[in-house]
Amino acid sequence: MAGLFKKKTVEDVIREQNRELRRNQRQVGRDRTDLEKQEKQLQAEIKKMAKAGNKEACKVLAKQLVQVRKQISRTYGVSSKMTSMGMQSKLMNSQMKMANAIGTSAKTMQKVNKKMDPQKTLQTMQNFQKENMKMEMTEDMINDTFDEIFEGSDDEEECEGIVSQVLDEIGIEISGKMGKAPAAGKATPGAAASSKQTISDDEIERQLKALGVD
Repeated sequence: MAGLFKKKTVEDVIREQNRELRRNQRQVGRDRTDLEKQEKQLQAEIKKMAKAGNKEACKVLAKQLVQVRKQISRTYGVSSKMTSMGMQSKLMNSQMKMANAIGTSAKTMQKVNKKMDPQKTLQTMQNFQKENMKMEMTEDMINDTFDEIFEGSDDEEECEGIVSQVLDEIGIEISGKMGKAPAAGKATPGAAASSKQTISDDEIERQLKALGVD
């Protein structure tokens, strides 16, 4: 029962009007078809009366033919008018839908604006910026602390690498000099060992001075 007394919406009214317009257009089309049949019959009768020489009958039938043709023209005009009305109703329906959509959007925006407080939003953004800056400062401090902790070990490893490289270079040069040195004649093993030790020490000092190591 509730559906029987339901209030019609604008779309329901437009839909009913379009349905009525289509029904009327079909009826006008059927009337035009009947009038066209009458037109053909009157033309045939006029020809028949003309052959029979009945001039008065031809005049009467000719007047009727004119009226029928006028009526046919009116049916075309009415049909065009109803087609235009149907298009206008569709356009109105589309405009109503767009207006409803805009109205719904406006209501939604009003609700959102009521919920949103510009001052609170600004304060939230400022708090976020402040906390973000604190986090960046904390991260920088932690990175600096780690750099200080591991800085000594890195320097020590670097120094060990330099010393190893220097010793390798000295060993290679000493081996080369030992290969080019002349034979020691009848020198005693102790003297040869002493001479070798003297050359090695001098060579080490020279290489260290060249590297700037005292």
